[in-house]
Amino acid sequence: MTRASMSGVPEEPIELEIVEPSIDREAVQSTGSVGTVAYPYRFYQGTATISRPLLDDRTEKYVVAVDRSRRLTLRADTVPDNIDRRFEDVLVLPSEVTEDHCRDMAEEAVFEWAMRSSMLHGSPEISLEGPRDVYKLFWLAEREDGDVLIDSVEGTERPFED
Repeated sequence: MTRASMSGVPEEPIELEIVEPSIDREAVQSTGSVGTVAYPYRFYQGTATISRPLLDDRTEKYVVAVDRSRRLTLRADTVPDNIDRRFEDVLVLPSEVTEDHCRDMAEEAVFEWAMRSSMLHGSPEISLEGPRDVYKLFWLAEREDGDVLIDSVEGTERPFED
């Protein structure tokens, strides 16, 4: 990865592993320019093994996405396919969560999800595998009625607020 300026925009082209967009930047409707913002994520495949009296252990599998910029854990259906892409102009948001803290957040999320889905007679055994760091892209589009931030995977839009 290359060095970024104080603004977060690379001083030279940068290559990032990204979640493949379902909406291309060129397809975004805009009255002006369309910028690119890259949010750092870490994905884990988590397993909760739940001991049950008189029955075999039960195993629940989860995919955990940790949004390293907004400090959130999210439950995902799958670990997304990622691709390498080179960018000339991208605002790369910094990670606000260390690797160790990411792991702690993911373990806590798997524990809570297991607690909701089962009658537990003790704490489940949690394991996390396959940590993968990728960036999810958001398009920042200028529009007459105000700028919007568009999720490149889901296509959802929300007003951009400074």
